[in-house]
Amino acid sequence: MVTLIIGKKGTGKTKKLINLATEAVEASKGNVVVIEKGSKLTYDVSHKARLIDTEQYAITGYDAFFGFLSGLCAGNYDVTDVLVDSTLKIGGQDFTAFAAFIEKINVLATKTDTKFTFLVSADASELPQSLDAVTVKI
Repeated sequence: MVTLIIGKKGTGKTKKLINLATEAVEASKGNVVVIEKGSKLTYDVSHKARLIDTEQYAITGYDAFFGFLSGLCAGNYDVTDVLVDSTLKIGGQDFTAFAAFIEKINVLATKTDTKFTFLVSADASELPQSLDAVTVKI
């Protein structure tokens, strides 16, 4: 399952991500992974969740990001939840490439039985209509 939390900067997306990560840690019988660009969530996310800074792995672009997430799921079969902050800062502002990335993630989520949640700092009207099926707006 893929969920997008969409809203402009300052609309409470990161706070929602922290709450979702806390809920996932409590409910999961596997591993919860929180991915961010930079290290601003270090003290906000439970120590029971795996916190990954994409800058440490030089991840840029949606192809590299998809490869990283695929490897994450392949290397650890019991990842139940992946929550991503600052998705557009990691992959880029190309919404067409973003839509293609989400399509591939949807297939990965189904194959690995992993829930993916992405925070997107944009207005919903800016995104391609193909993403409407996976969108949650704040």
